[in-house]
Amino acid sequence: MKLYTKTGDDGTTGLFGGARLPKASPRVEAYGTVDETNAAIGLARSTGLSPDVDGTLARVQEDLFTLGAELACVPGREAKLKMELLGDADVERLERAIDDADGACPPLKTFVLPGGAPQAASLHVARTVCRRAERAVLALADAPPRHQLVVYLNRLSDLLFALARRANATAGVPDVPWSPRG
Repeated sequence: MKLYTKTGDDGTTGLFGGARLPKASPRVEAYGTVDETNAAIGLARSTGLSPDVDGTLARVQEDLFTLGAELACVPGREAKLKMELLGDADVERLERAIDDADGACPPLKTFVLPGGAPQAASLHVARTVCRRAERAVLALADAPPRHQLVVYLNRLSDLLFALARRANATAGVPDVPWSPRG
């Protein structure tokens, strides 16, 4: 099987369910940004995170493929995907991981600047891409996304923030507090 089909040479792409959309459509932007989030998490995983954090993020990457597939489906035809979609249990799993990561850090008393150890910095980049994905999903006017997708992305960005702080704590690098001007 070849990697190229040439069907997108006209600037369109196919959705699961048969419809074609311009590659610049908001729906393609949304699932493309989810894919970019997944790639940013993959990059963060390559920085030498602890095995438990790496395992958590591996599961998140699988979730993001599921989320992206749902967004890449013709609205109303999600049953054609023949897979279990993300739901409340997935959000609860992220919340438990947030609580675990946050519990390994000093109490947060101020906003912190992104950065620190390379692992933390890469997780902060993934967090900001995730926030962009959330905005792109919320911008879908053709068919509003299921509420669970928005909640999942919101929790995921919180998790990435908590894991970035934990990565700094593990590396013995303090978070850099933001000091407002004046």
